[in-house]
Amino acid sequence: MDVRERVLFVYGTLLSGERSHSRLGASERLGEARTEAIFHLVDLGPYPAMVIDGKTAVAGELYRVDVKLLGELDVFEQVPLLFNRVRVPLDGGSLADAYVMDPDQVRGKRRLAHGDWRKRMAVLHLPPHDGPFSRRARGRS
Repeated sequence: MDVRERVLFVYGTLLSGERSHSRLGASERLGEARTEAIFHLVDLGPYPAMVIDGKTAVAGELYRVDVKLLGELDVFEQVPLLFNRVRVPLDGGSLADAYVMDPDQVRGKRRLAHGDWRKRMAVLHLPPHDGPFSRRARGRS
């Protein structure tokens, strides 16, 4: 890989199909990846944050980006005010750059135990309730 290029791990709004993906421009998609299980993925509403010192493997994608674009993404991610760009270990032993947040910044926010931003809205599938109100509601048309 050229010294003017880096591998970037994205896990939130920069993912393909998400609202900020176009910021990656013509960057080469290298495929899907997961981090080692040492993070928390935190739901901050409009975007997630990956935080070191957890027990979750975070799902994402890898992109080859040039250093000029990486600088533009640093501005977009508000480095170093909101996020920091650090090298993170991936499942399988390689490293990639990623944007992470300090644990103090996400205190009290919802953690996504499954580690996948795309599943943030997944509904729990509970067994049907069989109380009197449920039976009456099922009987209505």
